[in-house]
Amino acid sequence: MSLDTLPLESAIMFAVAAVLALAGLWMLLQLRRALTPGRTYAYRMSGIMALSGGVVLGMSAAAMWQWSAAP
Repeated sequence: MSLDTLPLESAIMFAVAAVLALAGLWMLLQLRRALTPGRTYAYRMSGIMALSGGVVLGMSAAAMWQWSAAP
């Protein structure tokens, strides 16, 4: 697999996965400083969900790319 075989759909999925993962990572890194209990809970839950979503979407994009490539 090379970049010239990357379908547009997979490229979009990779881009969205990167945005989700970076947003989740940013939220989790914000937990290093003191936050209110409500904000801590919200950042922890949203950060983990966004990071997980980014990872899963990235794996799905990679699988779709691999399955769309001709043998």
